[in-house]
Amino acid sequence: MRIGFLFNHDQVHQVAHSLPIALALARAELGLEIVVATTNRRLTAEVVRLGAGLIGHGVDLVELDLTRRASRVLAATAEAVLPATKLLVYGDNLDFFRSLDILVVAEKTSLILKTRYGLNHLKIIHTRHGAGDRAIGFDKASAGFDHVLVSGRKVRDRLVVETGVDPEKISVVGYPKFDLLPRKRATHPLIDDGRPVVLYNPHVSPHLSSWYEAGRQVLDWFVEHDDHHLIFAPHVMLFERPFVVTIDKLRLDRAGRIEERYLRAPNIHIDLGSRASTTMAYTQRADIYLGDVSSQVYEFLLKPRPCVFLNSHRHAWQGDPNYGHWRAGPVIETPDQLGAALVSARIEHEARWRPAQQAMFAESFDLTEEPSAVRAARVVARIAGLNWPVAALAEPERAHG
Repeated sequence: MRIGFLFNHDQVHQVAHSLPIALALARAELGLEIVVATTNRRLTAEVVRLGAGLIGHGVDLVELDLTRRASRVLAATAEAVLPATKLLVYGDNLDFFRSLDILVVAEKTSLILKTRYGLNHLKIIHTRHGAGDRAIGFDKASAGFDHVLVSGRKVRDRLVVETGVDPEKISVVGYPKFDLLPRKRATHPLIDDGRPVVLYNPHVSPHLSSWYEAGRQVLDWFVEHDDHHLIFAPHVMLFERPFVVTIDKLRLDRAGRIEERYLRAPNIHIDLGSRASTTMAYTQRADIYLGDVSSQVYEFLLKPRPCVFLNSHRHAWQGDPNYGHWRAGPVIETPDQLGAALVSARIEHEARWRPAQQAMFAESFDLTEEPSAVRAARVVARIAGLNWPVAALAEPERAHG
């Protein structure tokens, strides 16, 4: 039985959502052939870093590339705007995908293997990547997978009701990314002087993100209010390409550049996509979360703390499940409301916002004493027709980020 884990993205933010499952399968010694496939050197390095010594020792690693000249030319032409390589890599590596019995993925483009290339023998298991509320996470494509691993009942229920996924094809397994949290929290030297630390984490999608409408005004506010520290760590894809294109609601925009006054501000730490943006280092360190629609707010709520949300598009969000996370703190429409919102979020946190945050977290994450990666690996083994050994229930060694 040959099981593949695919990481096919420009950035590394999806690796932590499914690689721990591959490692748990390897530790269980079920006689499986486990193969991790990456599509660029950045992903390969992250897989090796998180692999806990198992890459090459129980888990094989292959790098997939574009093999056809036409694909390379098209990718070179379109990559500045569209994820061409990400889509073309499937057709250029069909022999690899045909060699698999099961493919585990954190994103949905892999469904092209069934819909376009006819690999109907291949069972594709979706791990998702995050526990957020955006509508795109609950589109009809989710029903195309042979099985879906979800973090909690909120995601399970929405998949059943909104996308028609068969409940028998969904398993609640918790959140494998949480298994990777280091036992000792690291702190950044910039933000260790007692001033409150705000994490501003705008999303990449132009029709949802606060960055395009109000982001620079937010940075200006913190330049002028150095009684706060700011970590500006947007979605890792916001500044990855010169242009940002979204497919759920077709729109093209550009994030622009970060002006010198922000780079020089001593109370602002800017990270446009380093590995630290994907390891939960910032969500665990910050005192206050400031964002819009990113699922990272749920990782922040592992420890309830004040939140503020920017509704720069003036969505009618109350009662809309796609903005369910906005129940975690004050929602404002313009950055000139930011000062009052930060005060309100902190003063009212214990009485008003903490209970809501705890309820939201419980809906989103079903966590147990057993590591989530082990729970997920057991499901994959069952789909492969194998029994899970009792000895494999031991907690995996945690990575250090």
